[in-house]
Amino acid sequence: MKISQLMQIHREVRLTGKTDKVHSAVLTCLNAILEHKARNLVLLNVQNLSSIADYFILCSGASDRQVQAIAAFVQETLKKKSGLLPLGVEGEGVAQWVLIDYGDFILHIFYEPIREFYGLERLWADAPRMEIGDDVLKVKALAPEM
Repeated sequence: MKISQLMQIHREVRLTGKTDKVHSAVLTCLNAILEHKARNLVLLNVQNLSSIADYFILCSGASDRQVQAIAAFVQETLKKKSGLLPLGVEGEGVAQWVLIDYGDFILHIFYEPIREFYGLERLWADAPRMEIGDDVLKVKALAPEM
């Protein structure tokens, strides 16, 4: 399949225009991540900077097992609560950097040293961000700039 065909499929399955559903799914994802004690959780609003997604969610795990557990729990939770299945999942076997693509948002779960090495936050430095502290138990709403 050609890249152009993949991009067209990606655009067709996005929830764009359904902001409440997107925000609800992002909140569900953030809270699932928090339940598994991920560290350094950040939501980036990239909708004005990228055509591939509206949001990037980044978090870190302290071990490859924690990274795998976070990835599995997020997928299970979004399927149960929002009826969402990922468009694609990469890196689950190695669990150094797991990418889960939900169309409107893409989740990046890193093993901590790998996240520092790649520095995605630096690449998207112009994106509005919502940092969620490690002590937060639940996110009730997205920040206004999100």
